[in-house]
Amino acid sequence: MTNKVALIGAGAMGGAIGERLLATGNRLAVFDLDKAKVEALVARGATAMASAAEAASASDYVILSLNSAAIVRRAVFGDGGVAAGAKPGTLIIDMSSIDPDATRQLAADASEKGLRWVDSPLSGGAPKALIGELTLMAGGEEDDVEDAHNVLRDVAANYTHMGPAGTGQTTKLINQVLCALNFMAVAEATRLALDAGVDVLKIPQALKGGRADSAILQEYLPRFATRDYRRTGRIDNMVKDLNAAQDLARRTHTAMPLTAVCAEVHRLLTAAGLGGEDQAALMEFFQRNNDQENRT
Repeated sequence: MTNKVALIGAGAMGGAIGERLLATGNRLAVFDLDKAKVEALVARGATAMASAAEAASASDYVILSLNSAAIVRRAVFGDGGVAAGAKPGTLIIDMSSIDPDATRQLAADASEKGLRWVDSPLSGGAPKALIGELTLMAGGEEDDVEDAHNVLRDVAANYTHMGPAGTGQTTKLINQVLCALNFMAVAEATRLALDAGVDVLKIPQALKGGRADSAILQEYLPRFATRDYRRTGRIDNMVKDLNAAQDLARRTHTAMPLTAVCAEVHRLLTAAGLGGEDQAALMEFFQRNNDQENRT
């Protein structure tokens, strides 16, 4: 069955999700303030809409891929937002990475307007979205989460219902802590390998299947070593997620010393003008330290 889907937010991640949905036979209505991003999907068969409300009115499912809870709220409940055009019972699937508390309130507000809500943040980035292999962690009512899977199975290989609204976002924060620390560890180890004269590009194969292995090691160690900074994510987006994780840790009285250090490194790089760069640019932190050491 062809699903009628509205996509609100066609940036790097939303664009990849949209491209995959079109490739798997879904009808896609798309809205983004950046017209060039919309046109890129129109060229693949999507229909451009003048507002989020118009996109929602033509759809049974609404996927959000946006940068903050404030933007999500504006896109859904603001002037010309999803709620203004959506039919009663429309399922909103928020694939943004935002605060769990904000998500619970958004879901409650949607319910008051007769709309359903599933938070389904993702892991895997644009490359996995394009081949339908995202990992998704979903929060919401069981029937709604199951219904959302009718669309999300086209973009995800791993889809887990974590519990009520907000639990998907909480799980995503845990995912981001693990990813951020792994990125840092692999970048640091890459610097050590380079300084020690090891053939760095052999390391992924040498460690494959061992306890140190990970998807990040396999993908990013060669990128760190060769300064491959092509953009599949953003350092400043990781700052946003680590900030949210630290906020949650304060509310739960959870000690997270390694996360605190990792977050500070990301903030330093953002302050240095690298916030828009991919996680691969973490290598700049270690490169600069190394250059300084070589000068002293």
